[in-house]
Amino acid sequence: MSFLDHDFREVITKAVCGKGRKFTQATHNIQPSHRASSILGCWVINHRYNAKKKSEDTVEVNGSYDINIWYSYNDNTKTEVVTERVTYTDYIPLSVKDDNVLNDDFDVIAKVVQQPNCLECEIDSHGNTIAVDVEREFVVQIIGETKVAVKVDPKGYTFDDDDDWGFDVTDDELNEVEPDFINERDKD
Repeated sequence: MSFLDHDFREVITKAVCGKGRKFTQATHNIQPSHRASSILGCWVINHRYNAKKKSEDTVEVNGSYDINIWYSYNDNTKTEVVTERVTYTDYIPLSVKDDNVLNDDFDVIAKVVQQPNCLECEIDSHGNTIAVDVEREFVVQIIGETKVAVKVDPKGYTFDDDDDWGFDVTDDELNEVEPDFINERDKD
């Protein structure tokens, strides 16, 4: 296809030029201020992250979150919450790549599929450290400029918003509509 071909036009547009997805599990060891007797609860909050293109086929996601552990100590007679901010770096490989991008000016979009959350929280055998297993998952997209070829209609036909598409409902179709199609038991 050449630029002088009258049946096609080259259009420069922004498009998804790369995609990737990664699931990560990590274990964080947290030291409470007291020797833990039992775990009463564990949750992950305040997740923040940003993403940038690291190499031709990798996106780097840098982030952080707070791990809060509610635990008992002193033979289960007192409780306390320990909070620790954890940072991470995930390298997400691009499984889909378009090699026909026009320049190196990319936008990176990262979306969380699975927010970081606690899978398991256990006290080590000595009671001095608490191990927290956390999972998270991201999908990333690289948006860049690319060139697409569009076939031109030789007749130059354009669609008008007022065109009749034939979607009008006929009187026969209206008569077939059953107004009481929901049973009483289905209304809850």
